[in-house]
Amino acid sequence: MSSVITLVDDDQNILASVRMALESEGFIVRSYNDGASALEGINKDPGDLAVLDIKMPRMDGMELLRRLREKHSLPVIFLTSKDEEIDEMLGLKMGADDYIKKPFSQRLLIERIRTILRRMEAVKKTKTDGEDEGGIIIRGSLIIDPVRHICNWDSKDVKLTVTEFLILQALIQYPGHVKSRDQLMDVAYNDDVYVDDRTIDSHIKRLRKKFRKVDEKFDEIETLYGVGYRYSES
Repeated sequence: MSSVITLVDDDQNILASVRMALESEGFIVRSYNDGASALEGINKDPGDLAVLDIKMPRMDGMELLRRLREKHSLPVIFLTSKDEEIDEMLGLKMGADDYIKKPFSQRLLIERIRTILRRMEAVKKTKTDGEDEGGIIIRGSLIIDPVRHICNWDSKDVKLTVTEFLILQALIQYPGHVKSRDQLMDVAYNDDVYVDDRTIDSHIKRLRKKFRKVDEKFDEIETLYGVGYRYSES
């Protein structure tokens, strides 16, 4: 089945050319030229991945991402200008999965899309100790289902992005074992995407916030200062 890509950019030339390139690769493309109409369309049907420009009328990419993350965990790639390095890092910390600088190669964008979609498949296929025959992983009150990209804590749904899901899955693979920031970066990002330690810290902070929203006493993700993070064995 073809993957559905949502493309959002106020530049009609980019919309038309990228849409043609993606469709020629077998993707189904839904395009929008502003954030407000894109939000309405994604809420009706999220699709499999979204490519968002940052600078747009009516609602910019940052605000669109913020609103999307209230309901959806679909992967997001940002399109940024060369002078938007601060926006790039802020976007990653807000829950974007990748970014590409304009002007960009359409081939590069297609490869980045395929890479993230493969990561989603990898989440579904990963096998770890403590996993039942259906692929569900259970760690005390935590239950994650990679096949359906579902995370539950004490029977309450916790919506995670692909990157957050990958980091959590790495942490719970061996409870009590420490994962360094470098190890978590290797799990969450490609070699050609540079992120610093603070980005991983931000993802951990977002994970904790999401779990504490359903259980204010959640403290299973532990910080070992100067070393990394681990998931509690208890």
